[in-house]
Amino acid sequence: MNTNPAHKAKDIAKQWQIQLLEWYAIQGRISLPWRNLKGENAPYGVYVSEIMLQQTQVKRVQEHYFTPFLNAFPTLESLAKANLDSILKQWEGLGYYSRARNMQKAAILCCEKHNATLPNTRQDLLKLPGIGAYTSGAILCFGFRQSVSFVDGNIRRVLCRIFALREPNQKFLDELAFLLLDTKHSFDYNQALLDLGAMICTPKSPSCLICPMQNLCNGKVNPTLYPTPKTSSLISLTLHLLLYKDSQGRIAFVYEKGDKGGLYQGLYNLPQLETGAVTNKQGFYKCGTFKHHYTKYAITANVYKLDSKHLTLLTQSLPHTKLYFFSQKELETKPLSSLCKKALSLYEKYEKSRLP
Repeated sequence: MNTNPAHKAKDIAKQWQIQLLEWYAIQGRISLPWRNLKGENAPYGVYVSEIMLQQTQVKRVQEHYFTPFLNAFPTLESLAKANLDSILKQWEGLGYYSRARNMQKAAILCCEKHNATLPNTRQDLLKLPGIGAYTSGAILCFGFRQSVSFVDGNIRRVLCRIFALREPNQKFLDELAFLLLDTKHSFDYNQALLDLGAMICTPKSPSCLICPMQNLCNGKVNPTLYPTPKTSSLISLTLHLLLYKDSQGRIAFVYEKGDKGGLYQGLYNLPQLETGAVTNKQGFYKCGTFKHHYTKYAITANVYKLDSKHLTLLTQSLPHTKLYFFSQKELETKPLSSLCKKALSLYEKYEKSRLP
């Protein structure tokens, strides 16, 4: 068999397509809701699913987010007109909240320039915030049923292993993906390729023995070499979070403004204290500590309680900080970070533990 990757791709393309589609028909995740969208609104549903699936597991999106989000914002126009707080509330817990903010920005642009619909060309899709090469291709293929190829992390890994590539450039991977594309069945073919990477050709401990493509794979002897594994380390971060209730039982929050570019912009969080603010000062009570991972950070969060009678100490500890006070009922409509929700849960357990 030809060892040149591009030549090999041409040689095996037909066999590759047949084997992959036969496997997908039996083992593929055909029932996923975003794979069965119909009508003129299908591209929008595909778009929502693809943005949600970035950095998020399929099961989590399927069970908790995709359908509720579409029920709340069934069209691009409804998303464009929605209050940002309501969008972020629906997104609550998914993380990487810039995805949701970019979706609304894109929806507004589509309403202004594309008659409240997603454009059906790669050039125009790439002009929308939050849409890159892979997402544009997925929308064109799965939403508009166009015969296009694309490469995401899963497909990249499959191609690297099939052709035993350690550090290929993106342009070459795009070429290989195009050469292998089944243009007559591009929808099922691309879904099958994504499933192969997610279910069989996984980053660690791939299931090579049951892989339907093992007879065509050059990298199966040592698959974890392809591509070259990336090394990453989390940044340690210690936070001191304050739980303060006023005399009416309302909790104090800060709002992460959208123009600050912080981790949680657009969300409400518990106020953060400087280390010195809680050292050797009466009035602060430590409720506990928990661990939390977010993007590149490994967070150790300490939660402190301050009684309502210490309002002066609150203002001294948080100079130049605007506080928002919400009741439990009001919190039902406010977007909170997972970090904040964990802190609130820890506080509730702390309070229950002190009951006689």
